[in-house]
Amino acid sequence: MFWFTQGLSFLPLFLVVSSSSTFIVCYIISVFRRDVDVLFPYISDTGANPPESCIFGLMTVISSCAGIATIYARYKFVERLNEEPVKVKPHLNTAALWLGMISCLGMCIVATFQETEVTSVHDGGALMFFLSGVIYIVLQTKISYVIYPPGSSANTFRARVVITIIAIVAFFPTIICASFVKQTQLHRHKEDKDYPFHVASAVCEWIVAFSFIFFFLTYLCDFQCFTIQVKTEYVEEY
Repeated sequence: MFWFTQGLSFLPLFLVVSSSSTFIVCYIISVFRRDVDVLFPYISDTGANPPESCIFGLMTVISSCAGIATIYARYKFVERLNEEPVKVKPHLNTAALWLGMISCLGMCIVATFQETEVTSVHDGGALMFFLSGVIYIVLQTKISYVIYPPGSSANTFRARVVITIIAIVAFFPTIICASFVKQTQLHRHKEDKDYPFHVASAVCEWIVAFSFIFFFLTYLCDFQCFTIQVKTEYVEEY
């Protein structure tokens, strides 16, 4: 039996592969077509023009669906571990679930509304994705600490703490510096007044995005330990 067939470990694995592939594939295509600069494009810039916009939209929606499944499975796993004795407050686990779902919804908005066409909606979806995502991994790190040892290993918890700190530190420059970027064209020039803010925001955006990916990578060992079954009951009508 392959390790990724144990339990539900294929869920976070598929999420990590699909998400990272979305960013990398669209970046390579957009650079090859010279739609964006080689250095420091926003993630959304790499999916602004066809055909990469089509690939970006499709793969992002697939990643969002994988994210929803993974986040829900994590919620049920913590719920099961928390049955006896109760270590994690139920509302904490529920809050993490909904924040994760909101983050996935933000991904779908980003994929559907290109920044060059509907900028305000696209930016709102991006803010929803990043803000909810950061709070989600903070809550999951807290849950890992409270529920330890059955919920995760000590090394896994330490990895989640490091990833969470990196995501938090990179999140604020992403948002703050982006507010100073006034130009919307895909190609930037060093002579532009807002170029330093663009570079700082774009670099931090990539860091936050891949922080999410590496955080879900820490779910692999946990997801090998459980499965979820769907029970169907027939209710006879009278």
